[in-house]
Amino acid sequence: MSVEVNNESGYETDEAEFAALGRYVLDQMRVHPQTDLSILLVGTEVMTELHVQWMDEPGPTDVLSFPMDELRPGLDGEITPAGLLGDVVLCPEVAARQAREAGHSTMEELLLLTTHGILHLLGYDHEEPEEEKEMFALQRQLLLTFLAGR
Repeated sequence: MSVEVNNESGYETDEAEFAALGRYVLDQMRVHPQTDLSILLVGTEVMTELHVQWMDEPGPTDVLSFPMDELRPGLDGEITPAGLLGDVVLCPEVAARQAREAGHSTMEELLLLTTHGILHLLGYDHEEPEEEKEMFALQRQLLLTFLAGR
């Protein structure tokens, strides 16, 4: 799996941890090993521009996902076709504020948001209560098992 991490935010962080998480989540979701994923960390100005352009909402947000090949998780015993999964864009400044409010570290918040963004790329959503319950339970399980193995 190719997980490319670019930090254009100015926020000092461990890019290797994001790449490891990306590979872990894609492996757990039975995504083809030749699938590409991009994770980008940006400042609030860039995130605000993206948020307005793509979601028509003001101000910065924590995470945006831009799917490419519309890949879905593999089924039991099967993996997805190879392809370009898409981009997860994170804003560490927004994540830091949310982390303080939640009582955990900025890195934990960024890893949670990365998992959330990858699940969006794989077709998960949280518009409806049942979808939210499924997606949030899955992201929690994926993140906890990733962190437990570190």
